[in-house]
Amino acid sequence: MSKETLEYHWGKHHRGYVNNLNKQIEGTELDKMSLESIILASYNKGDILPSFNNAAQVWNHEFFWESMKPGGGGKPSGELLELINRDFGSFEALIQEFKLAATTQFGSGWAWLVYDIEDKKLVVLKSSNAINPLVLGSYPLLTLDVWEHAYYLDFKNLRPDYISTFLDKLVSWDAVSSRLEAAKVSIEEK
Repeated sequence: MSKETLEYHWGKHHRGYVNNLNKQIEGTELDKMSLESIILASYNKGDILPSFNNAAQVWNHEFFWESMKPGGGGKPSGELLELINRDFGSFEALIQEFKLAATTQFGSGWAWLVYDIEDKKLVVLKSSNAINPLVLGSYPLLTLDVWEHAYYLDFKNLRPDYISTFLDKLVSWDAVSSRLEAAKVSIEEK
């Protein structure tokens, strides 16, 4: 990801969602809530309230930034790799399924690797606009922003090249492993 893309995406686009959300919730009951609580309350069981899009986009972007690291990519290890092999058959099969979800997400949206709470397994999802796994009943582990602003400056209309670069050079499997551990703890506490 180039410096220009990062400055535009994080410095202008993401920051715009933060500023808009802060204006929307100032002085309301949402003002004292965590970001996750705002998302769940404003999703309103699918009858989306105005603050949802900004809140979810702030959260999605923060999660996206934390899904990357310099010199990322490679292959996960430990329990994460074991679950990938169990649930997808192989690491390569996960990558193919994730690429397919990210490539075929029509228009704007996100590709996700999640831990399905009910079935206790890893699943690849895609979502449009600001929708995220928090409102779908899954525990998010990894995301890729497939809105054009995320890749157009570097890759023009070549979304598949952007996806490959993310998976080969940027994804932080350490972050995904940590999120998996947090998911298991959270599920046990419920």
